[in-house]
Amino acid sequence: MGNHHVNGKPRSKARERRPRARPCLNKGCRRKYQPRCWNQRYCQDPECLREVDRWQAAQRQARRREEAKGKAEHAQAERERRQKAKSTPQVAQGPEVTPARGHAAESFFNFPLCKRPGCHEHPVSSLRSLARYCCLACRQAVRNVLDRERKWLLRGTLDGQKRRAIEYEAAHRRRDLHQHHIPDLPP
Repeated sequence: MGNHHVNGKPRSKARERRPRARPCLNKGCRRKYQPRCWNQRYCQDPECLREVDRWQAAQRQARRREEAKGKAEHAQAERERRQKAKSTPQVAQGPEVTPARGHAAESFFNFPLCKRPGCHEHPVSSLRSLARYCCLACRQAVRNVLDRERKWLLRGTLDGQKRRAIEYEAAHRRRDLHQHHIPDLPP
């Protein structure tokens, strides 16, 4: 009756794209978690998120201190702090000092820092170029995340599907070539 009746196989619904479980990018964490969206990089553990926020604040502070205005403001604040310290009478401290808590307990960061979230180590020194990562593992972890996000964005496009097919075909050929060219061990 009418145009509403369709003969043939029912069309299956398009499969919803859901991200797979992945490890947290934060260097100290590496927990496996199920992301809620495609570009979620960290598990939602409060301690992990606090560490990432702390690392991001240190990165922002480092960028701010590189600018001339930031350097001038920091120098002015330090001058004022020293003047205030000179003008207030010093209280004699006993030999017993209570340990610092909170941010005061943690050592200040020396800049520059590794570009992997949660890593507070210095990048490897290099003569050729300015290094961004402290080790190969940090560099590869960030590269994996950026590569995964790039591929996720391309998967929805026709061009991305073609590139993915070419990439998978090349990987398949490499695997076959590797399996067939394994040298025999002498007896």
